[in-house]
Amino acid sequence: MLYTGPVMRALGLDVGSKTIGIAVGDPSGTIASARTVLARRGHVADAAAIAELARSEAAGAVVVGLPLELDGTVGHRARLVKRFVDALQAVLKDMPGPVTLHTWDERFSTAAAERTMIEADASRARRKQSIDAVAAQFILQGWLDAKRRREGLA
Repeated sequence: MLYTGPVMRALGLDVGSKTIGIAVGDPSGTIASARTVLARRGHVADAAAIAELARSEAAGAVVVGLPLELDGTVGHRARLVKRFVDALQAVLKDMPGPVTLHTWDERFSTAAAERTMIEADASRARRKQSIDAVAAQFILQGWLDAKRRREGLA
């Protein structure tokens, strides 16, 4: 089915303790692409950097992977990510246009990204360099696919 809805880019984030992997969706909201990895500098600085990227990409949504425990509960890592989400929400509310913030269950996204990169014969150094951005791509793609299903576009 050809997409004819409003144009809205989305950013996907894989938030780790040392880096944030970033992916960007195409304007139709169909395909997520790994973009870059941002070195962490603290919640406030990181949130400002993501807000600037959202502004430059004209993103209408930011999707943050939430690292739930295997049983689906919120553990230590997810609580840390939620603190970052709070800081990001505070910055996004001051954006000139509306930017919605979403969390998405990211269980197994890094493992899926690793498998994909191994299957693509990426070197160990290349995998280490870009695994977080590819994990962000998996997070964003899952959210985009679910959104399209909810809207009856899939």
